[in-house]
Amino acid sequence: MEFSKRITGMQESPIRKLVPYAQQAKAKGKKVFHLNIGQPDIETPASFMDTIKQFDEKVLAYTLSQGIPELIKAIIDYYKKNDIYFEDDEVLITNGGSEAIMFAIIAVADAGDEILIPEPFYTNYNGFSAAVSVSVSPITCQAETGFHLPSKQAIEEVINPKTKAILLSNPGNPTGVVYTRDEIHMLAELAAEYGLYIIADEVYREFVYDGLAYTSFGHIKSIQDRVIIVDSISKRYSACGARIGSLASKNKELIKQILKLCQGRLCVPTLEQIGAVKLYQTPDSYLTDINHEYQKRRDSVFKSLNQIHGVFCKKPAGAFYVVAKLPVDDAEKFVIWMLNDFDDQGATVMLAPAEGFYATPGLGRDEARIAYILKENDLEKAMDILQKALKAYPGNTLA
Repeated sequence: MEFSKRITGMQESPIRKLVPYAQQAKAKGKKVFHLNIGQPDIETPASFMDTIKQFDEKVLAYTLSQGIPELIKAIIDYYKKNDIYFEDDEVLITNGGSEAIMFAIIAVADAGDEILIPEPFYTNYNGFSAAVSVSVSPITCQAETGFHLPSKQAIEEVINPKTKAILLSNPGNPTGVVYTRDEIHMLAELAAEYGLYIIADEVYREFVYDGLAYTSFGHIKSIQDRVIIVDSISKRYSACGARIGSLASKNKELIKQILKLCQGRLCVPTLEQIGAVKLYQTPDSYLTDINHEYQKRRDSVFKSLNQIHGVFCKKPAGAFYVVAKLPVDDAEKFVIWMLNDFDDQGATVMLAPAEGFYATPGLGRDEARIAYILKENDLEKAMDILQKALKAYPGNTLA
């Protein structure tokens, strides 16, 4: 029996595929500091759980395919506070931001078409595209520039008649880059000039540091008919397991078309939607406090990385990730070695090898994504272990 080319051509998650090695390490009694996955340790606001516990309907029924009206209204109110304005028929509730991304790709690109994505990128962008036979055309960004975009001319060189959209996260996963106002407007100009959609993954919108200004594609009025904003409660409210996302666009006909996909999967879970309504009503102070906490963690990790001989990275300005170049022959081999063969007083560290975040073969082999999602004290311990592991690693390129 044969499998489809779509499924065999889909890559494994570089974030999750090494999990069996971590499980084996734990089975041997090792403590593993997980810096490989964006799972915050911040408490989910209690209002989410409290609301679900109060649910007392006798039947857990289907909800509307576009999402419950109360949640759509809560999201519209949230966007208003960010000077972005949507109407009821311009927002769809999805099973996490992941479904929103896949639905957006399906809606704007046919099999054989291409989507431009700055690399390194969230690996599932590649997986979702491959699943519907759409190709990723990478816009290569460099660690030396903090993974900011190349020139407009360099991006134009990879646009062709099959190019249908630009997809990017801002702030960036895995790099932590926050694109400048000029970069956002440059992409808007390209979208207008070449008739492209922009799929804007803005799930880390609140996590911008050092007083930097944040520019959403929702702020650029001239291209609103071609902007699709993807969002989620996962990171913002530390509710990854709830799987509540959204897709919003001023292009009402596009939303009408994507609604057919929503109807095909019937509805998003009822209880999680009800809980999410309360999350969107969380006081702004919650997000302010989280921002300060992550900035402290960012500063701690960045300081430690700069003290490790042979490691290179620019300070990330957003999200809760940093991509670092390591003095190793192969970052994936190094991570596996740390889990299988290394520990410091019974503890080791798990990172996400960065090669899988690139579409260009060979790039990122000596890089790893570090998610600073643990408490500062644990991050300091993890960075100390990482430094010792790099010194001991047989494939250290500085040895």
